[in-house]
Amino acid sequence: AIPHFEKMLYDNAWLLRVYADAWAATRDPLFERVCEETIEWVVREMQSPAGGYYSSLDADSEGEEGKYYVWTPDEVAKLLTREEYQAVAAMYGLDQPPNFENHAWHFVIARPGDNIELLDSAREKLRAARDQRVRPGRDEKILTSWNALMIWGMAHAARVFDRGEWLASARAALDFVRHTLWNDGRLLATARDARAHLDAYLDDHAYLLAALLEVLQADFDARDLAWAEEVADVLMAKFHDPHEGGFFFTAHDHEELIHRPKPGPDNATPSGNAVAAWALNRLAFIIGETRFSEAASGTIALFWPQLEHQPSAFGTLLAALEEQLQPPRTIIVNGSGERFAPWHELLDAAYLPSTMTLFIGAPSRPLPPPLDKPASEEVNAWVCEGVTCLPPIRSPRQLRDRLQLRRIAPSTRNDPPRSPT
Repeated sequence: AIPHFEKMLYDNAWLLRVYADAWAATRDPLFERVCEETIEWVVREMQSPAGGYYSSLDADSEGEEGKYYVWTPDEVAKLLTREEYQAVAAMYGLDQPPNFENHAWHFVIARPGDNIELLDSAREKLRAARDQRVRPGRDEKILTSWNALMIWGMAHAARVFDRGEWLASARAALDFVRHTLWNDGRLLATARDARAHLDAYLDDHAYLLAALLEVLQADFDARDLAWAEEVADVLMAKFHDPHEGGFFFTAHDHEELIHRPKPGPDNATPSGNAVAAWALNRLAFIIGETRFSEAASGTIALFWPQLEHQPSAFGTLLAALEEQLQPPRTIIVNGSGERFAPWHELLDAAYLPSTMTLFIGAPSRPLPPPLDKPASEEVNAWVCEGVTCLPPIRSPRQLRDRLQLRRIAPSTRNDPPRSPT
């Protein structure tokens, strides 16, 4: 299949979460490799010096679609050793007719390759040569909604794979949003050259709330929890419809429109109403604020007739519905942060899709009651199903047995061949 070569931040953000979860569920090293390559690209080409993520790369350069990305066999042969060329040609079908516009080859796997060392060395040479070409244009707007999606995906992958540098990337972008796009309870939608403007929309607030919940799981900070509550308050005050349920796309104080939509189905990005319902419901269980869960329930009720007739259009809302029917589990690990390592090892890479895991050492400010568990120098885990919590669990082994986690062999990094471009 030949893609449209435009590269969008939001596509890669959502795929990061999918591939990280796929690895957690299967331990297939291919999924880990995809996450690594995606994040390498994001950090290398899409993260601004100020921390925020740029929006997209154009499909064309020099007026031609895909020119930056496609190859001819002669070009490849001149750059590689004979052995490298043979490995690349076999894997990507350079001995077959061209698959792009009848004159060039877009590298799509034609046959599985197994000489990873040769393929990796070839890839680096091809990338170095490609870097000398005229690059596609880059849209350097920093959009709050798309940044929040990438922070969400980046922080999730960082937690699953225990990659501190990935979390640092997510935090840099989150800091940019906090300092440039958030001002005294007001969120703005876009920034360029450090100048932010335009009032933010539903998606900006909902995605940012979800991103904060993910960052809290990767690296708990009570200040982030307080910010999440602020974002949720703004979401409720400016977008919620208390009469009919759901959330408008534009704020109550936005300029008057002929029609104020309430988007329910997913599109190229997830539905703002669905993410709001999912994130508010989760936040409700960790801070004890029932009006958030009630708003989430009302949002699902509003869209239920449409969801019932066309469920395939409402994937994100179905995820929110699942956590309405079966409240999310919260695992709170507290005590001495210096002793968290074996608990992280057990929980971070486990596939627990309806579970929030929060590691709370010495909080910087008071915690809400659901998180304020008795702490000591020893580490305890508190497993809460909805609002009901079990007695503290005092060892990772007991917690593994309680969660019925199977022992999984550790990952084998870097096994599958990388894509060459």
